[in-house]
Formats: sequence, structure tokens, C-alpha cells
Amino acid sequence: MVNYTLYRIGQFIALHSPIKKAYKTAVFVSDIHYLFSFKDRRTTGENLKALFPEKTGREIRRIRITMFRNFAKYLVDFFRFSKLDNEYIKKNIKLENMEYIDEVLARGKGAITVTAHLGNWELGGVVISLLGYPFWAVALPHKSKKVDNFFNAQRQMKGVKVIPVGRAVRQSLEVLKANNVLALVGDRDFSESGLTMEFFGKPATFPLGPAALALKTGATIIPGFMLRNSDDTFTLRMEKPIFFTPSGDKEKDMLNLTAAYRDVFEDYIRKYPDQWYMFRRFWKK
Repeated sequence: MVNYTLYRIGQFIALHSPIKKAYKTAVFVSDIHYLFSFKDRRTTGENLKALFPEKTGREIRRIRITMFRNFAKYLVDFFRFSKLDNEYIKKNIKLENMEYIDEVLARGKGAITVTAHLGNWELGGVVISLLGYPFWAVALPHKSKKVDNFFNAQRQMKGVKVIPVGRAVRQSLEVLKANNVLALVGDRDFSESGLTMEFFGKPATFPLGPAALALKTGATIIPGFMLRNSDDTFTLRMEKPIFFTPSGDKEKDMLNLTAAYRDVFEDYIRKYPDQWYMFRRFWKK
């Protein structure tokens, strides 16, 4: 109940303030949260140290503070979805390589856009939907029904259709069969039965979903990211589609296909560590 109330207060401020003022307020609240949230500081610090073992404690702290502030801005953007339109996209978002989605959909087997908890993946989905693509997203339901309904209402108001994780397989297959775009966040496994592979030189677990759906349906995976620029505009960038030819060895194919977009994730997280919002311990000790 507390989280829901805080989200609604945050939304009210975000919707009734100029965007720059809303960002400033969010950063102020974030800095207070940073001071008192020992657990989040410790966890994100451990994750960043695993990414950059060569960096000093001071350098890690600098990245971590910016990460907290960027995440606060991410929430402002999420709360302001009702204000988004094509004019906003023209003024604030640079689109790169959107033709990759068209290329994949022309094959008739659907497109799986895979991203990480990086930048503003929620905004990226809304923008793709506003551009006219039939867009579905698999989302982990929140423990609170009120919060879950609030989040889904934000997504759906701009055309994003939400598939809860519990019913994801069947609905995802139908979405891809209809040659639509299916979005998955692929850098964290919530099932405890994912694929274990090296990530930044350490064992990590990745979800089975993207590779399993691609191999089952023939859909093509396209890595994509909505990145925040230094002036608080965005770049929506699609990477080259992963055109994968199965070998017939399912286990090997799952590993190789997942590794293909894992390599893209590593590249982006290395470049934008202060936009990787991983507030839980990523690598198991």
C-alpha cells in the first residue's frame, strides 16, 4: 500500500511540473534515498565492482550515484506516459535502425525484441508502439495488485499489450504466429531454471524465454535499447537482428543463441553502467 501511494504521489508531481523541475525533484529524492538505503548501495556497489574490478572505490561510488539519479528520472518518464505523442518522439528521441524491425517482420514469423534493465526499456516499448508496430511485452507481475494494475495501465494507455509472466508461453507463441513484435527483458532470470553462462567473466543465469521462443517459432531476435543522453533526450537503437540457423542440438542452440545477445548486453552495460538498474545481487557468491 505504501509503494502504491508513493507511486501516485510521484505521478502527480511528474504530471503537474515542467519536466526539468520534475527531474530535479526526483534527483533530490534519489539523493536522500541513496543516503539511507544501505542495502541498495551495497548491492549495486558489488555489481559495479564485478563489472569493473580495476576501478577505485571512488570511481564506483560516482557511477553508483549517477545510476540512482538516472533511475529516479526513469520513474518520472514512466509517470508521464500520458503526455507522450508523436511530437514528443520527434523532439526528444533519436531513432536508429528501426528498419531492422521491418526487415524481420517481412519474414512473417514475428520479431522478438530483447533488452536489458538498461536505460528506459518501458519508454522504448511505448515509443515502438506509438510508431505503429503491433507491440506486446512480457512483464513480471508486481506483488501488490494495485501497483501491478497501475504499471499495466501506464503501459496499455499507449498501445503496449501486456502478457503476465505466468501466462507468457502460450500467449507469446500466439503473438509471434500473428507476426507481431514481442518484447522481453533478457538480463535477469526469475524462474531459477535459466541458462548459466559467463557474463563479464563470471557465471550468471539468463532466462530461457527469448532463445526458446525463437527456436520454437522461427522468430528473429533483435537486441534494442532506449538510452538516456546527457541532455535527457533519448536514443532508441536497434542492433542487428540475430539470424540464427539451428543445428538440431537444442541445448547447444539455446546456449549459442542466448550467448549472441548476451555479448550485446555486455557491450552496452560496459558503455552505460550508470544506466543499468540492477538493484539486486546479479552474480551469486
